[in-house]
Amino acid sequence: MTVLAAAGGTAVVQAAGTDAWTGVRQQVARWFGRGNPQREHAELERLDQTAGELEAARPAEMERMRIRHEATWQGRIEALLESLEDIERARVVDELRTLLAQQTSHRSVSADQNGLAVGGNVRVQSDHGSAAAVTMGNVTLGNPSQPGPHQD
Repeated sequence: MTVLAAAGGTAVVQAAGTDAWTGVRQQVARWFGRGNPQREHAELERLDQTAGELEAARPAEMERMRIRHEATWQGRIEALLESLEDIERARVVDELRTLLAQQTSHRSVSADQNGLAVGGNVRVQSDHGSAAAVTMGNVTLGNPSQPGPHQD
């Protein structure tokens, strides 16, 4: 249950501020609400607060903020699961697994041993005389070589 709750907390935080946020936000609120419109609305507000705080975080505090919100959502998920009777808990756990599987199927990134996997936006910038480069497989962005005599 702890691992599943941790995955749920991570999914909420990773989705915040992305194109997937609207769908994840609705699904998570519905899951927490358990058919109660007032609870669902309260969860929507909590989710919006999480997204707002993550969006407003300065780069230097982003990692700490992400960890804090992941832990908060993990705790909320664990508390809900612990409050349920065994039969209902099994059903709700299955619902959460389905929700998380849908989320991860939309956000799949991978990298080899020497690579870097990014599941969001990447910004590469150089300034003040510095240089920046991006390598993608066998493609490197940089200055092209001069054509040889056999090339037109």
